[in-house]
Formats: sequence, structure tokens, C-alpha cells
Amino acid sequence: MRTSIVPIGNSKGIRIPSSLLKLCHITSEVDLNIHGNAIELCPIQKKPRSGWEKAFEEMHLRKDDVLFIEDTIDLNIKDWQW
Repeated sequence: MRTSIVPIGNSKGIRIPSSLLKLCHITSEVDLNIHGNAIELCPIQKKPRSGWEKAFEEMHLRKDDVLFIEDTIDLNIKDWQW
């Protein structure tokens, strides 16, 4: 598919048909990468830690939010270093 480069303020841009954006699962932001002389647009995946708050609330309700490792470090240990 061919498209034209158009002026956007002091920059240049292209118009991407909404059907292509939908097909590639691109909603609002993309990662822009350069490979040789090609420009690659990749959809940004879910934000890191997205949904963690809800998951932690559910764990708390199930009483599944316990420590796996005992949290009893003796800070007066001779070889302890920060």
C-alpha cells in the first residue's frame, strides 16, 4: 500500500488507514524502531504492572497475600552490608 508523506507542523507524517491500525491492534501509541533503512511501528503492549492492584486486592480477599520467605533479618549481623 502506498501513502504520501504530509507536513505536520515542523515535522512530516503519514496517514494510516484505521483498518490497518485495527488489524495491528494499535490504539494510541506505538514503539518506533529503525531497521536498516526501514521504519517499524509496533503496538505498545499493556503497561507494566497493569492490573496488579486488582490482583492484589483479590489475593487479600482470598487471604493469599502471605510472605514466602520469613522477613526476620537480624541487622546486627557482623557481616551484614547495605
